[in-house]
Amino acid sequence: MGIGALTRDLRKARGWSQGRLADEINIAFGTSLTREYVSRWERSKVAPGPFYLRCLSAVLDVPLAVLEGEVKRRTFLSDVAATAIAPVVASDLLSTGFSARLKGGPSVEEWEEKLSTYGTEYMSLGAEDIQRRVAGELVLVQQQLDEPRLWSVAARLMTLYAKTFPGNDGAKAVSWYRLAAAAADQSADDQTRVWVRGRAAIALGYEGASLGVADLFADQAVAISDQPSLGLLNALMGKAHAAAVRGDSQTARRLLDQGLRVFEQAGSYEQTSDYAVPWWRMNVFVSLLAARLGDETAAVDAQDAARADLPRALPRFATHLEMHRGLMMAKSGDRRGGATYARAALNALPPEKHSLTLRLLMAEIEPA
Repeated sequence: MGIGALTRDLRKARGWSQGRLADEINIAFGTSLTREYVSRWERSKVAPGPFYLRCLSAVLDVPLAVLEGEVKRRTFLSDVAATAIAPVVASDLLSTGFSARLKGGPSVEEWEEKLSTYGTEYMSLGAEDIQRRVAGELVLVQQQLDEPRLWSVAARLMTLYAKTFPGNDGAKAVSWYRLAAAAADQSADDQTRVWVRGRAAIALGYEGASLGVADLFADQAVAISDQPSLGLLNALMGKAHAAAVRGDSQTARRLLDQGLRVFEQAGSYEQTSDYAVPWWRMNVFVSLLAARLGDETAAVDAQDAARADLPRALPRFATHLEMHRGLMMAKSGDRRGGATYARAALNALPPEKHSLTLRLLMAEIEPA
């Protein structure tokens, strides 16, 4: 997708006309942009220059790096290799890819087992460890994309890989979510297409990052299928968090009600996988949403319910709940006390268990 199509999708996700987008830029930056010029952007008749890329980034709430990345796209393999710090690591990745092409790789069933393992390990391992291992898997599966089911595998791996980058680093996290969505489309499997977009939406919405992109992914998921599923649940909750961060409490509560109805039909029994949303995890979503909305009663109730069912093997999520309480304190006016409470909770968790999401949550609490 080029810059024109991305601009159009983000504009439509906000419910704006081309004229409204031009007006928003003109008001914010004192320009005299016309609807016709926006139309030319979207039809790829002309590409916005650096100044207007910054304008679009601001009014559409999307990282500048994402827009710049659509102007100059990287290849899949160079994206993977670019994450390597040392040349020897890049060399190992390339060797893995060529070996897989020459010898063949895991079967679809073996890939599904790998995904299940990663889904469980993601819940307890640090981002750096997961990122390093999944990078090698992505190079491997890239050589096997000869059938739709393997595109589904690749899409879910890319989504997990994207989660190892902070959502406010649009050059990486959002770009990988977009690649994952494109790969899911190649699978022709609506369940995968909805899940990938929904997982991206809840990740970005929960982190309070790239809210325009979170809305876009959520809207795409809903448009693909409105049948109850974990993907749809994630999409609705991601969009609810984006609304709460913007201060739109009415929309956030409406989406929460929809999410709870979907959860009743699609909630998971599996307790310790990133591919699952059991009752305790749904309450973690609700806990942060209520804290952002300043609803102390709902936040405390959700925190207590989550703690009652939270597996002991997942201390990181107990830290999430404690930090939500810190955010709630900060929102109520005790800024210093809330930040101190949240920082103490984060420091009590061993550093190797920290996640990028927790660090972003701390950044949200401290200036609150």
